[in-house]
Amino acid sequence: MYIEKHSVVKVTLFCLALLPLTLVSAEESEISVVVKSVEQAEKDAKTQACLAEKLNEVGGEVIVSQIRQECDVEVNGPRDTSTAGAISKRFISEQKTEFNPYVITPHKMNYILPISVSDNINRKVYSEQAPDSGWAENIEDHEAKYQLSIKVPLNYDDMFFEGDSLYFGMTLQSWWQIYSDGISKPFRETNYQPEFFYLTGLDWHPYEGNTGIALGIEHQSNGRSTAISRSWNRVYMNFLFEKGDFAFSLKPWYRLDEDEKEIMEDGSIDPEGDDNPDIHEYMGYFQGGIVYQYDTLEFSLGFRQNFATHKGAAEIGITFPLWGRLRGYVQGFTGYGESLIDYNYNQSRIGVGIALTDIL
Repeated sequence: MYIEKHSVVKVTLFCLALLPLTLVSAEESEISVVVKSVEQAEKDAKTQACLAEKLNEVGGEVIVSQIRQECDVEVNGPRDTSTAGAISKRFISEQKTEFNPYVITPHKMNYILPISVSDNINRKVYSEQAPDSGWAENIEDHEAKYQLSIKVPLNYDDMFFEGDSLYFGMTLQSWWQIYSDGISKPFRETNYQPEFFYLTGLDWHPYEGNTGIALGIEHQSNGRSTAISRSWNRVYMNFLFEKGDFAFSLKPWYRLDEDEKEIMEDGSIDPEGDDNPDIHEYMGYFQGGIVYQYDTLEFSLGFRQNFATHKGAAEIGITFPLWGRLRGYVQGFTGYGESLIDYNYNQSRIGVGIALTDIL
């Protein structure tokens, strides 16, 4: 009985000894909350002051969203990029200027290849579909090629998840017969590709990497008359994975159906309807891509494949520094569909030129 009473006394004394510590801990917790609230209020006040000062300097609302981003960095510091891979670092960098009206944000690669040589240029399509153009006899197997690609953000605040974005993108590719003599150096083919897409990161980190997804709808056409007109529409999902300087993408798509072409009463072909109903047999249903940065070099591989028809394509590229922001670019392609006019034509090509922007 004495032992039980003695134990009760000891426990009681121990609890009384802890009571001041508990009170102090609770008091410190309350103080910590107050301090954090004061610090946040100070940051908010500094942000508002920064906004007011910069708005007075520019005297307009054209770049208010850009000013907000600048003030956020000034007050709260830059975003932590310690776990960001090559794709994330690119988008974080783009977000600093994408609302600036004097800055054009790249989408896909931008490059100019003054020389691009094919092992078997496609003359057949012009001799069959446009025999009076004179192109079939005068097209050269070496030409210039370039790609211009930009995107514009359509939202400033988060839409569904932190850091997500909605974009309008436009990509233009041209093959220029600058070395031909008999047809006054025309643009042999130009492909236009407008698209809307939504991009967000995913809370999934396989192999200690980062993932994201893009959902979009795109149109692609060559803007030509009925005989050599080519076009199609797709909805797609693009899965992105990054780890350090390595990035991988897998982009499956679904082609939107079009009506079949009809023969008019005068024997001509109806300009409405599907210009290339069998394009999926050559272009497949997906596109994959791999990009790797090694020191100052960037290596890329893109590929398509239709496993049913065994037709597809592969494109490899390497960029390297030249001077300033300009980089050298070597591009190799083999397979079907380098351009829409060649979607059902198999050829290999190599080009050398300048890259204005990399993939990463």
